[in-house]
Amino acid sequence: MAFHHLLEQAGGMGRFQSLQIAFHCISILMVYPHILLENFTAAVPDHRCWVHSLDNDTVSANGTGIHRQDILLRISIPLDSNLRPEKCRRFLHTQWQLLHRNGTFSNMSDLDTEPCVDGWVYDRSSFSSTIVTKWDLVCESQSLKSMVQFSFMAGMLLGSIIYGHLSDRFGRKLIFKWCLLQFTIADICASVSPTLLIYCLLRFWAGLCISSILTNNVLLIIEWIMPRFQAMGMTVTICFASVGQMLLGGLAFVIRDWHLLQLVLTAPLFVLFLASRWLAESARWLIITNKPERGLKELRKAAHKNGIKNAGDSLTMEVLRSTMQEELEAAEIQPPVCDLFRTPNMRKRIFLLSFVRFAILVPFYGLILHLQYLGSNIFLFQALFGIVTLPANYVALLALNHLGRRVTQMLFMFLLGIFILAVTSVPPEMQTLRVALSTLGVGFSSASVMCSCTHGNELIPTVIRATATGIITIAGNIGAALAPLLMILTVYSPHLPWITYAVFSILACLLVFFLPETRNQPLPDSIQDVEKEKKGSREAKQEDITMKVTQF
Repeated sequence: MAFHHLLEQAGGMGRFQSLQIAFHCISILMVYPHILLENFTAAVPDHRCWVHSLDNDTVSANGTGIHRQDILLRISIPLDSNLRPEKCRRFLHTQWQLLHRNGTFSNMSDLDTEPCVDGWVYDRSSFSSTIVTKWDLVCESQSLKSMVQFSFMAGMLLGSIIYGHLSDRFGRKLIFKWCLLQFTIADICASVSPTLLIYCLLRFWAGLCISSILTNNVLLIIEWIMPRFQAMGMTVTICFASVGQMLLGGLAFVIRDWHLLQLVLTAPLFVLFLASRWLAESARWLIITNKPERGLKELRKAAHKNGIKNAGDSLTMEVLRSTMQEELEAAEIQPPVCDLFRTPNMRKRIFLLSFVRFAILVPFYGLILHLQYLGSNIFLFQALFGIVTLPANYVALLALNHLGRRVTQMLFMFLLGIFILAVTSVPPEMQTLRVALSTLGVGFSSASVMCSCTHGNELIPTVIRATATGIITIAGNIGAALAPLLMILTVYSPHLPWITYAVFSILACLLVFFLPETRNQPLPDSIQDVEKEKKGSREAKQEDITMKVTQF
């Protein structure tokens, strides 16, 4: 835990750190929108069955004035319970007698219908093309749309543990660059996929990388800055993710074709990959993994960019070894993954952090992946949700620094649960109030995620931080994948999924109480630091009790 002394000699928060944070924030801005991409590329437009007498160009050209489109639609497509044309059925035979019923549709259910055997006609007013219109993912095939999102989420699940472990073995920078290249190639190829199967495979391949890209962005920020600036670093990264949401909404509003939208969002990542060669590897990771010479070299580079003169005199191998003697001794043996669960305090932290992350991402993705629950203007909602997270994260930063990590998390998680329950009690007719409550709920959920990430990174030792973060991210990704599945519960009650989201949030609020406070505390570098911290707190408590008894 002595690395912050070395970092302070190199400049704890100078020009070097500012440039690093700027690069990683741009990376998050460009990568994060891909998680929400299917809100637009897989949007389901209004549709109905293709009808020969209505949609055949030759017939339409030769038709008379009597056979207006609304008349042909009435005699070709049955109406649903809301008196709107059915989306998945059509009359087996043209029902001319319906023209003489004067708006009476009581016996329409007795007429023979059939599925859309000739395909569908889509409303192109909102989107000129989506993967739904390309591969007809509607009616009997609508479940295939879920497979697209699931393939991406499954990739996130698997990639978080694979690349999390590789980041601890081979370095943050190397794995970040490889994942960025793989992600860019996969999503560009996905934009020109000839079949749905290939598209799903490419999205799975892209999903493998995105967790590692986002995680290593965060790790390379917090491992290069002093503890008092770490909450600020997390806040800035999440704010850029929020700007990414607004960017996605704006681009989707301008670009209504899914091929072009995905290509425009992905192609600039090649430039980001080329620029990543100037990134610095984490000096903290290099030292902890028994590479002190390279770590010292990176520290001297940072000191030079920060304008620290005579850094070579204060940053020497002797100073490094004396400052981090215990950490270097512990680095002689690379800890396996099972070490996360071998010691009681470390095991408790992993389980609690994993469940809290899981419980927070369930309502978070439940809100941002169901924009249609609020209304039809999903472009506005995407931008609105991105806007509200900016002040929410700023308020969270102030609370983290003044109230501490635990109290802040508990406050925002509790408010999130309350606001979700409030949304369920508002009738659908009161759209303005529902939008307002949902927007505030998104703000609280974003603040909760930021607080959880900040607290979690400060509780995990450097030597195994990426692997532990990968495991915690897996738990979060399970919650993200579970969020849309919970909407199946609407079969029993339209409020049940939202009540479930609220219960998860309030339960996470209670469990945060059992995690230690980390405000203004140095990062642990080894698992031994975590266990000593617990032992030290017990000894301090015992000493305090002894002093009180003695004074009495």
